[in-house]
Amino acid sequence: MKKLYALLFALLLSIGMLVGCSNESGSAKNNAGGEKQTPQNENTAFPVTVKDAAGEKVTIKEKPKKIVSLIPSNTEIAFELGLGDKIVGVSDFDNYPKEAASKEKVGGQEMNLEKIISLKPDLVLAHASSAHNSAKGLKQLRDAGIAVLVVNDAKSIQQVYESIETIGRATGEKENADHVVKSMKEKIKMIQAEAAKIKDVKTVFVEVSPAPEIYTAGKNTFMDEMLSIINAKNAAGDLEGWNKIDLEAVVKRNPDVIVTTYGYYVKDAAAQVLNRKGWQEVNAVKQKRVVDVNSDIVTRSGPRLAEGVEELAKAVYPETFKK
Repeated sequence: MKKLYALLFALLLSIGMLVGCSNESGSAKNNAGGEKQTPQNENTAFPVTVKDAAGEKVTIKEKPKKIVSLIPSNTEIAFELGLGDKIVGVSDFDNYPKEAASKEKVGGQEMNLEKIISLKPDLVLAHASSAHNSAKGLKQLRDAGIAVLVVNDAKSIQQVYESIETIGRATGEKENADHVVKSMKEKIKMIQAEAAKIKDVKTVFVEVSPAPEIYTAGKNTFMDEMLSIINAKNAAGDLEGWNKIDLEAVVKRNPDVIVTTYGYYVKDAAAQVLNRKGWQEVNAVKQKRVVDVNSDIVTRSGPRLAEGVEELAKAVYPETFKK
């Protein structure tokens, strides 16, 4: 059989019928270890020039073999695109996926330039949220011959899609990026369609930090957009962005459900809210409708936001979205 294949191969070569192309019918293998295989086509040809969030036209000469990520959201996106084996450095704050823990740490609020340069990356994934404060450092990296791509500071799910697509283009993983975005959109669309059937719309207060310094999510935040998707009303929807709010103001808003996002560092977060003095008459407390959700999946601008929408839906409407 092997000889037959060899003869056929030679025959095709001799008559000029053999073409080198990817097998687009095969599905890419996708896992956190970076084994996703992307078909090579005109969309992934190098060099490629990408306009980043800083307005710079960044040219990547070859498909990156070594990547450093300076923020957890970029790291999650890169792993989701199957680039885990290409990532050689991550920020001190990276905690997902678990494989990120084995990568070299390159700093937190301040990046370790010497460490980054020593890793000899082809591409550094920076972020617009910190690019201004680290402009000199990013210039040093560019001067060292490293391509630096500033990814947008996404404030909406649509902008998260754009972040994923930008990293996909820069790394030669455009098709994988398109697939990730499509999957996210489909999941969110399904949740939204199910939520649209709900008649008893709940008012939800999102508590992102505990008393006495209570902060909540107002409009123009992921949480507000997610609440809209799941057909719930944001109790702090009249506020802009992330806001500090006093205890009495929450009591007046009288939410039906309270969602906390700080259970990863505060023990029994929901219990603390249920036992909070002066809140006994709040509907959510009376009905014991206080739920803690994973902060990262509902606030981090990465591919897990679709999961975040689902977790929020389960927290607010457990009778509709079964756990």
